Amino acid sequence: MKHYHYIFTGNGLSALLTLFEIIQSGRFSDKKILLIDSDAKNKNDRTWCFWDSENLFNEITTKNWQQAWFKNENFTNQLTLHPYEYKMIKSADFYKLIFDEITNHPNIEIFQDEVVDFSELGNHCVVQTKTKSFTCNQIFNSIYNPELVKSLTKFPLVQQHFIGWFIKSKEAVFTEDCPTFMDFSVEQKGNTRFMYVLPTSTTEALLEYTLFSKDLLSKEAYETEIENYIKKLGITEYEIIEKEQGNIPMTCFPFWKNNSKNIINIGSAGGWSKASTGYTFKNSVKKSKKLVQFLKTKSNFTKFYKINKFWFYDLLLIDILFQTNEYGSSIFSSMFKTGKAPLIFKFLDEETSIWEDLQVIWMCPKELFIKVLLKRIF
Repeated sequence: MKHYHYIFTGNGLSALLTLFEIIQSGRFSDKKILLIDSDAKNKNDRTWCFWDSENLFNEITTKNWQQAWFKNENFTNQLTLHPYEYKMIKSADFYKLIFDEITNHPNIEIFQDEVVDFSELGNHCVVQTKTKSFTCNQIFNSIYNPELVKSLTKFPLVQQHFIGWFIKSKEAVFTEDCPTFMDFSVEQKGNTRFMYVLPTSTTEALLEYTLFSKDLLSKEAYETEIENYIKKLGITEYEIIEKEQGNIPMTCFPFWKNNSKNIINIGSAGGWSKASTGYTFKNSVKKSKKLVQFLKTKSNFTKFYKINKFWFYDLLLIDILFQTNEYGSSIFSSMFKTGKAPLIFKFLDEETSIWEDLQVIWMCPKELFIKVLLKRIF
């Protein structure tokens, strides 16, 4: 069996970001690295959006905005985002950037196959695919196992699930320089449901019907709501350019407890999506940077993760969304009604002081959070 220093089981966002940080550090050129995935990652299979004040991946940013709409059935608020901007990156551009960089590094190899098993055996690890086996010193695993959290009540699972259509319309109905961050004016039906609109021109936009809830819908249910929203916008004729769908786990389950000395779980498998929002790109950028910094001086993956105050804040919100899912709209509306988007983004980026935390928390419906806090305590 061929041996490597590091093997990545899964070539998703977290794996490629971590590998990119490894390359950028210039410290691991003597390490043999293997990436394994059944998908060639050569298609535009998803769109990532995030707020940014650090010029992250400007070279592949499809669109950026300095303002955004927040809407519900009672009010519409245009948010000023400065010093942040909201950015869109297409996965095909991201994959090309990373894989083009990989070609410059002969110590990195790619193998396309399905991983069927991996394990730690003493001081080394074994990875089994459908056709081959490999050994390595350490594994970065991003293959998510939903069964770990589905049956637990201590750390409930809320799913962020959506279907999106990128459309080109006959009518110029979109405000190109202002996306709709959340539109809760859609019928809630006992859940937390909103429409997400990312315009790239006055006639082109990505529209995603999104839920934060326990259960998924049928494909027809999402698409019917998208069709209704398109009609509501006054569009009579349009073409669907692309479709995408996704399901992001929102949970405070302690994935890091499943890390071993030589196997670390990353991405969704490691809880890298922000539990309270499902936002993944920016969180994964930060986690990958911390992980590569860790690797420069340490090797025992059980020492990598630390709980902070934001994990507890997220836990309370997930408790509310799991137990009383219909209150999601009122929670997010209370936060964004004031228009203090930069403070909220800083809070969600886990960069606020205690005083700033309290300012955000004070915006929220206090009775809901007090109830779940008391349940957690007792």
